[in-house]
Amino acid sequence: MGGVIGEILPLALGVAISPIPIIAAILMLLSPNARTTSVGFFVGWIGGVVIAVTAFTLLSALLPEDDSDASKPIQGTIKLVLGVLLILLAARQWRARPQGEAVPELPKWMSAIDTLTAVKGLGLGFLLSALNPKNLIMAAGAGIAIGAGGLDTGQTVVVIVVFTAIAASTVAVPVIGYLAAADRMAEPLESLRGWLVRENTVVMAVLLLVIGVVMIGKGIGSF
Repeated sequence: MGGVIGEILPLALGVAISPIPIIAAILMLLSPNARTTSVGFFVGWIGGVVIAVTAFTLLSALLPEDDSDASKPIQGTIKLVLGVLLILLAARQWRARPQGEAVPELPKWMSAIDTLTAVKGLGLGFLLSALNPKNLIMAAGAGIAIGAGGLDTGQTVVVIVVFTAIAASTVAVPVIGYLAAADRMAEPLESLRGWLVRENTVVMAVLLLVIGVVMIGKGIGSF
């Protein structure tokens, strides 16, 4: 089980270090309905991560079983494809980075965050985690690793919980911090939001490039 956890850690971090959902969570915490909306968003984010990684873990069971001592060309090919997709996403993010003193553009839906309810916040969290192309690639890689790990049901559940806990940590920290000390969190949250807005594309480009290269390396090693 330890080996599988080691393999999914960078993928879980790839989901966690996603500036857009963190910015969305911070904007909710600075909105009039901060408590209910942010909690709904957090629950939706966790639910999306769990469903995505569980679905890919179950789908991995459809792959032909390989001899543990033999090469695994099918899994290797899938990892190579996922790695290439991550690198392509990294290139796209890098090209989209703001030039000079240009102000980065945020998704238009963020302007409506002040009007969100807890239910809409939950739905938004689910959509950003479960249907985001980058997260789906990370979840697919994690699901393949879990499915190929020869784990029993209990161990599989533990690994999925670890993946989810890490993937949700960056959304959990500001939400829980705000609920615990709302008065002291407003200024730090605003500063963090500003930094993430400025560095969003660069952070994502570097992250996706590194994980993509790692995924390609694991894919090559499967042959």
